[in-house]
Amino acid sequence: MPASTSASPALQQVAILATDCTIASTVMQAKDFFYMASLNDGRRRGLGLTPSFSTLIAAPDDRPATSFSQDPLPVQTRIDQTAPQLIILPAFWGDFDALLARYPTVIPWLKNAHAAGALIGAVANGAFWAAAAGLLDQREATTYWRYYDDFSARFPHVALQRDKHLTDAGAVLCAAGISSGRDLFVHLAERLCGPGVAQTVARDVFYEVQRNYSPGVIGFGGQKMHQDLAILQIQQWLEGHFAEKFRFEDVASRHGMSIRNFMRRFQQATGDKPLQYLQRLRIEMAKTLLSTSQQSIKTISYDVGYDDASFFARLFRQHTELSPNQYRRQYQRQYEE
Repeated sequence: MPASTSASPALQQVAILATDCTIASTVMQAKDFFYMASLNDGRRRGLGLTPSFSTLIAAPDDRPATSFSQDPLPVQTRIDQTAPQLIILPAFWGDFDALLARYPTVIPWLKNAHAAGALIGAVANGAFWAAAAGLLDQREATTYWRYYDDFSARFPHVALQRDKHLTDAGAVLCAAGISSGRDLFVHLAERLCGPGVAQTVARDVFYEVQRNYSPGVIGFGGQKMHQDLAILQIQQWLEGHFAEKFRFEDVASRHGMSIRNFMRRFQQATGDKPLQYLQRLRIEMAKTLLSTSQQSIKTISYDVGYDDASFFARLFRQHTELSPNQYRRQYQRQYEE
């Protein structure tokens, strides 16, 4: 199993943080998405129309939470009454220092949930909460572009990725904006509920949604938490050249390593053999192309680095449990009802 996607606890509860100044749409988008995921997962488990897990909007205290647009948020519980396997940190508007002072229990809650194995998904500047809790130190993150400089100044030990819309640092995942937050939810649902549930909900909720950005390849940030700078440089090179034809022997030589030493160091640093890592990069890009374009499977296969479409299809199924066509239909088919 890849190092960045270690087994997560069975999903029983999703908690969505609600504070004053929260952007209400990011709260309700998360609420709707994961409630629909719970219904689909429940149906898959034979529960009929019973949700398989709870999705709760949680406030830090008993005071009403008012959104940025001055509307009350539909809070269902307090954060200290939750035991989530997944926490969503929505976007907010305003002074983060004021929020920290008003809600001192949020940071300890995040630290405790993270220590207990919870995944955390941050939308736009929701990443400030995770960074303030120290959960992103020496890890990759992204945030909304208006906050790049503030984020970097506040959190110098976080590897801010200004050119990525999604980052995956293992247990903390970030989306740069509200639109890319949808892709973050799909990724989290796939990780916790499986690809079938994730893509079914994505099709139902986001069909006809047109992105104004390219999702690209979600960063394998959890596999960059090592001190081997040469291997880190090679990982970054692979992310930009994964579709090209090259030999690992040549890559190793350019970085002053024998192939044997390179193979050993790469697996020791990342947890993956180089070929496994490359395959995952290619499959992630193929997912993006399948869900956002009408290109043929053969063309997508070639675009991500495989001349043999049949081999690509077999590899894709190994990684996702779905054929490329099945994966695309989960996203793009229109209802016939």
